[in-house]
This record gives sequence, structure tokens and C-alpha cells, in this order.
Amino acid sequence: MQSNHHDITIIGAGVSSVFLAYTLMNQNEHLTIHMIDVGKELSERVCGLDAGRECTCVGLCSKYIGFAGLGKSEGKFNYTNDFGGELGRKIGKQHTLDLMKEVDKILCEFGGGIRPIYSTKNKDLSNKAVQSGLRALSTEVRHLGTILANEVFQKIYEFLKNRVHFHFETHVDRVSIHKSGFRIQTDKGEFTTGKVVIGTGMSGSSWLKKQAASLGLHPGETRLDLGIRVEMKGDQLQSILQDTFETKLKIERDSFSATTYCMNPRGRIIRKHQHGVVMPDGQNEREKESPSANLNFSLFVPQYFPSHDEAMEYALSIIGSINQGRERIVVQRLEDFQLHRKSNSLEGNLVGPSLDGECGNVREEVPDLYGKALLEFMACLEELIGEKVHPDTLLYGMDAKFYEPKLPTDMNFETEVPDLFLIGDCSGESHSLSQAAASGIYLGRYLGEDIAKK
Repeated sequence: MQSNHHDITIIGAGVSSVFLAYTLMNQNEHLTIHMIDVGKELSERVCGLDAGRECTCVGLCSKYIGFAGLGKSEGKFNYTNDFGGELGRKIGKQHTLDLMKEVDKILCEFGGGIRPIYSTKNKDLSNKAVQSGLRALSTEVRHLGTILANEVFQKIYEFLKNRVHFHFETHVDRVSIHKSGFRIQTDKGEFTTGKVVIGTGMSGSSWLKKQAASLGLHPGETRLDLGIRVEMKGDQLQSILQDTFETKLKIERDSFSATTYCMNPRGRIIRKHQHGVVMPDGQNEREKESPSANLNFSLFVPQYFPSHDEAMEYALSIIGSINQGRERIVVQRLEDFQLHRKSNSLEGNLVGPSLDGECGNVREEVPDLYGKALLEFMACLEELIGEKVHPDTLLYGMDAKFYEPKLPTDMNFETEVPDLFLIGDCSGESHSLSQAAASGIYLGRYLGEDIAKK
């Protein structure tokens, strides 16, 4: 067999692709596997953002693109069907949970077990939340942190490269149907393959849109989560966090639903660069030698748009307006937000900002929907914790979580083009590391068995 032909070619080297390749290797020792990624191998993924400085990358940012994708960023694996995607609806909730156990087992095999797993489940909290107009979502969590996540995925890479033919820093120009399956034209040469699996995640959205159109695939609606990031005094939620590291709370109303995301007790807020805009992101306390005295989280409100272009245009217009062509993030005291007045200074504020934002009026710079969701959530939260949220709590505008447009796939993630599959976030079924990884294992088992039968 020629070296430029493979049984399976995986485009994208993110978490879903990594777990797919690992499963294929264990399912069928005779398979030839090819993986292509526009980014770098893990050991070469270095960016100034990792050290809290400006991006130092030329072209694509290595913080987000390359082997392991976003898995290297914080390595937070939430094992639940309550949030993080709709994989459970596609393949069954129990099956999804079983696959996530397998994900965790693999992580531990490569050194992830030194970080203990913890649970956010709390029956008493769940009951109190309902009485306060909220819902407490629960999960088991293996939070590797950036340093350990890099070590774990590097070990997985060393294992995979014994069988997987990697092409990094390679741009795929076109995927087309060929007599032997598919022809893949790249800037590093041309390849053929029997099956193609696309796992390009959020960063490959524009590329996937172009390829889908050329193959006759038509995407559906696109989800977009936008919200305000909150930074409060560290003990503000002590009454509900005393038995767990974090929790996830959801408020549902007729006009919106909103969910807390990426809660970081004693963590910090850092700048996140995606799609040409800058947003406030949470950083876990383990990522710094000196943790902060604060707690932070984002309150995300999901919306659905007819197309990916419309979702992106909406998000980038709002966040871009806040950025003002630079790395500006606006910050405001909660009391000022409630009274419709601008924050002019944070000097002497009880909650010291962990991010150097620009004082202003968040309420005037974000759409009313997100301010309304925040205020109603805070009212319910106060009832839940039995005290007022401190007026010096800080609000940052604004955070976002992007999603891929959903392309139709069957139970085995196969598109309307035979032998062309989508996994991970670009399938529209997963929005978390754990569900992306689980989708990779699921497809790996199916393809390994399918090819073996033939």
C-alpha cells in the first residue's frame, strides 16, 4: 500500500480526534491511520498568552490550535449529561456516561490520575436551588490543569505516533470524492483515503463551511452563548460550596435560560483571544502559585441563529465594540450596574480585580437580554445563599462560547456523504472535552468493527 493512501484520515488533532485515533489503534492493529492538523505538535505549541502576555504567534494561535486542541488549555473533564453537549440524546445517556468513564480511564493510564476526581452532586443544594428558582446541575470532574494536561497529552502523542501518520502545520485545501474513497489536497501534497473523519472543532468553522458546501452538505442552525463574567469575594458562595469545589446553577424563564460556566474559586480572570476578539476568561487557582481571594464565573445565555455567519456576526459586533480595536474589556461594580451608573474607579473596592479591565458601564455595552438574565439570576442566588451579593462584586463584558453549525449525521456520526464522518464540537453534538472525547471513542469502536467486518 502506498504511503500516501490510508484506511482512515482524521482532519483535526483536537481531543475528539486524539481519542478516536487511540481507540482505532486498539480496535484494529492493521488499520492505517492518518491525522492532519493545521497547527503544531504539542511540544511546539508555545504562545505568550500561556504566560499572561500578548499572543506571540505568527498566523494561527498555538494556544488554541494544534495537537490536543483545547485539551491543553485547562484540561477540565466534566463527566455528565447535564451540560456540555447533546451526545446523550444522540447515543443514549447511559452509553454516554459509560464512554466518559472510558475517557477518564485513558487519562489516568497516561498520568491524569494524580489529580483526584471530585463531584459537585449535592442533594440538599439541589432541593434548596429549586426553592430559590434555580436548578443545580451536577457532574463528576477530573480537572487536570494546564501543566498536567500538557504532560498527559504529550504521553498520548508519544503512544499514537507509533502507528498514526501525522502531518502538522498542514492546510487541507480540498476534500473530494475519489474512486478509492476520498482525495485530500493539501499544501504538503496529495493523499487518498478510504474514510474521512473531520474533527476540526470551533477553530475550523470557516474551513468546514467551505468543505461542506463543496461536498453538498448543508448546515443547520448555530448556537451561541454570550454572557457577563462575574468576580465576587471568595467566601460569597461558601454556604453552597462547602462540600464541593464548584457548582453549576441554571435559571429558566419564558424569554431566556442562563447557566453559570467555568466557576473558579480562588481563581483569576484572564484575557481569552478567539476569532479576532478578546474576552474575559476564568483561570483555575492551580494555574498560579498565588491564588486570588476571589471567585469568578460566567453567566451564559444561549441563543440560536439560522446560520453560523449570523451567529458570528452578532457575537463579534458586540464583543468587537467593547474591545474598540484593542484588548479592552469593560468592568463595572454590581451596585453601579443595578443603579444604571458608570463605574469610574475600583480603588478601595472590596473585591480586587484580578484582570486589568477598563472601568465603564457594562449595562450600556451589552444587549439588555444579558443584563436582565444577570439581575434575575442574582436575585435567585441571594435567596439561595441567604444573603445579599456584595455590591462590590465585579462584572466584566463580555464572555462567549462559540459552537459549530449542526450538519446532519446518523447514529454513527456519518454525514449524507458515505464514509465521511464528523466528531467532537464540529458535529454539533458535543460542547465539552469529555463529550468530545467520548464521541471519538464511540466512532472509533464503530469504525474499527465496521472495517474488520469488511
